Amino acid sequence: MSFAPRFTITNPITAALTAIERARGFLEAAQLSNAWIERMSQRALLLEAHHTTHIEGTQLTLDEAARLWAGEHVPGADRDDVRELLNYRDAFNLVAEYLESGDPITEALIREIHRRLVSGVRGSSAQPGQYRLIQNYVANSRTREIIYTPPAPEQVPPLMRELVDWLCEDTAVHPVLVAGIAQFQLVHVHPFVDGNGRTSRLLSTLCLYRSGYDFKRLFTLSEFYDRDRLAFYRALQLVREHDLDLTGWLEYFVEGLATQMAEVRQRGVRVIRRDVAVREFGLNARQAMVIDLLAEGGSLGIDEATVGLPDIPRRTLQRDLQLLVEKGIAVADGTARARRYRLQDKDFR
Repeated sequence: MSFAPRFTITNPITAALTAIERARGFLEAAQLSNAWIERMSQRALLLEAHHTTHIEGTQLTLDEAARLWAGEHVPGADRDDVRELLNYRDAFNLVAEYLESGDPITEALIREIHRRLVSGVRGSSAQPGQYRLIQNYVANSRTREIIYTPPAPEQVPPLMRELVDWLCEDTAVHPVLVAGIAQFQLVHVHPFVDGNGRTSRLLSTLCLYRSGYDFKRLFTLSEFYDRDRLAFYRALQLVREHDLDLTGWLEYFVEGLATQMAEVRQRGVRVIRRDVAVREFGLNARQAMVIDLLAEGGSLGIDEATVGLPDIPRRTLQRDLQLLVEKGIAVADGTARARRYRLQDKDFR
């Protein structure tokens, strides 16, 4: 039998896909600088690496992840947590190379993605790049109760062949839904001893990118999942409770992507308005960086600003913030050391 996913296009799915297409159109038309896109896409890559591994139990904070990403040593960080984080970058580089080649998705590619994600981690007990030869189980992380028994190991190769064949077909299914279906099906088959979740999420990203839905690589779906892991696991489990009807999972999947793209769009709007302010008021590059920090952080005190922009002297930051207030770009609340700064809502919402 060939793989034939079952689902219904509901109003929530249609609404989310419409929002996603609008965000896609905005990003294609927006006049965003290449430097900003490069900086934010690198940030998105870090966030995806952090959140996709955090979902699986790593204990690194985002700040620690950023320091490790930059090549710094983080005392006390678990060796396996560090390796899992950095492995994601290696696996993503493989995906980027694949996209340039234009080659189809294959089982060999999925296995290599898995190999790069889990190599050298926790004694390589995940058997990097190899389909499992044993029965595995999905258990509740808190109670250890078994909540899902994947297919028997001998069923894994044919099920993976069916999935890959389906991904290579010219179907009428919307590309965003294809990505969501691929993510669920790989988790459902659970072809590897460990690392199935990370592999499925990167496969989903790959499917989006290859079909033209890369959104300038500015989004991170795992951040949405990590915000409410119970909702994420519940959406997956609902498919099994509804006789493998994917509708509920796809509603959740497209809601997550629409949410992330709305946030990307908001950041894009802010940077466009930032550029207008820079030109209108003759601001320099340093002052533009201060606006970016306020846009990302919301309300900030001077101490937080110095942490966010450590290369700028404190007094220079204070002068720049006061200049933004005087020009009506920012607002100051409070007095002395308790003073906090935020961007004018009317210009930077």
